Amino acid sequence: MNNLNLLAIGEVHELFGIDLSTIVFTLVNTLIIVLAYRFFMHKPVMGILEKRGEAVKAEMDAATKAKEKAETVEKEYLALLAKSKEEANRIISAATAKARQQEEEITAEAKNAAMQIRQKAEEDIERERKRAVNEIKDQITEIVIMAAGAVAEKDFNESDNAALIEKFLVNAGE
Repeated sequence: MNNLNLLAIGEVHELFGIDLSTIVFTLVNTLIIVLAYRFFMHKPVMGILEKRGEAVKAEMDAATKAKEKAETVEKEYLALLAKSKEEANRIISAATAKARQQEEEITAEAKNAAMQIRQKAEEDIERERKRAVNEIKDQITEIVIMAAGAVAEKDFNESDNAALIEKFLVNAGE
């Protein structure tokens, strides 16, 4: 049984054994791969990585510039909007002031026109009153002349005098 144990232990030893030729062969292969990479692949790979890094940097710069431009445009827009609101308020204020001024002018013109109409009406009334007074004076004069003519034709007594005055008053009332 002893042989079996030794045989089994020997087989295990070969599986886990360290072979110097395998180690050297592995190191030489690794060195060849590293040198081949270094001489043939390193520069192209680094060039690709640098180009990709530059492209990423350029995209980041472009994005930063676009963001700054958008912020500038937004500030300009907000300033323009504020200016527009201010201008609209100024226009509204000017229009309101002009409307008030026109209202005052129209009111003043209406008052002046009303005063002129009233003044003209008063003048017309005064003129008509004077014409009526003159007409009445003319009628009274005619009546007095007629009465004087009637008196001159007749010899009057008191009853005739009273009748003449009564006739005069009736004619004057017409």
